[in-house]
Amino acid sequence: MRQRAAALIQSEGRVLLHRVVGDAFWALPGGGIDAGETAAQALVRELQEELGQPVEPGALACVVENFFTYAGTAYHEIGLYLHATPLPGSLLLSRPGPYAGVEGSRALEFAWFGPDELEGIDVRPAFLAAHLRHWLVHGRAEVAHIVHRDPGF
Repeated sequence: MRQRAAALIQSEGRVLLHRVVGDAFWALPGGGIDAGETAAQALVRELQEELGQPVEPGALACVVENFFTYAGTAYHEIGLYLHATPLPGSLLLSRPGPYAGVEGSRALEFAWFGPDELEGIDVRPAFLAAHLRHWLVHGRAEVAHIVHRDPGF
């Protein structure tokens, strides 16, 4: 089982998503939680490593049990999705994007999406686009526990 922290970063009615360059789908930025690390600490570390930008972690938005296959490998992931805010002076607040990032040897692309733009892209997990549209339009929701299974799981 994999544990992941994901950042729900909103600015000017848009949400920040990322993808591996070449992948067809987008996801919330974040990454694995290391042993002895809190989800908030992992979130700060991952955004600094992948994008070089500091963020302030906030409240828990949801806990997601996600069953999926990526690159031929089956995963059961527990995701802790946290609200996060870029720190003053961050390029996330001063430039419209897209932004280039890196994870190990993989090139990453980060971009902002508004509610209407989310309808035209592939966002993973599949339930996420509708939830992001709701959050952007109506504000923060109550903390939720979501179980998502890709078809065939």
